[in-house]
Amino acid sequence: MRAAKLAKLPDTGDWELNICFVGDRAMTKANAEFVGHAGSTDVITFSYFDDLESVFPGEAAVELIICADAAVREGEKRVNSSYSREMVLYLVHGLLHSAGEDDLTPEARRKMRRKEREVMSKLEREFDFAQIFPEVSQD
Repeated sequence: MRAAKLAKLPDTGDWELNICFVGDRAMTKANAEFVGHAGSTDVITFSYFDDLESVFPGEAAVELIICADAAVREGEKRVNSSYSREMVLYLVHGLLHSAGEDDLTPEARRKMRRKEREVMSKLEREFDFAQIFPEVSQD
């Protein structure tokens, strides 16, 4: 997967990436259960690269929970964004977390945002995000 390579995830081993796309209700539940935070969020990342040796071939080394409802809201709200761009951004954000990046301090957040922009820029030149994540209706 190109995004994983650009995020500099290990390219050795036979590991899988699992992505679960959910709505606000499921994300709120996952955010409370796994992170201990109230409300919905855009992406939750589980990375098992700290001990890649314990990941059996074909098992998930990265699991992402991505909230499609957040992508709809943010895509409409943010300048120069869209549902499809937000979905790819959440994927990239989760992969960067898996690669060891964090956004817990202002300095780390700036560094991570810079890497997000770099990866997104490269992906935008290679892929049509709207083809990957077509717009959804809110019916």
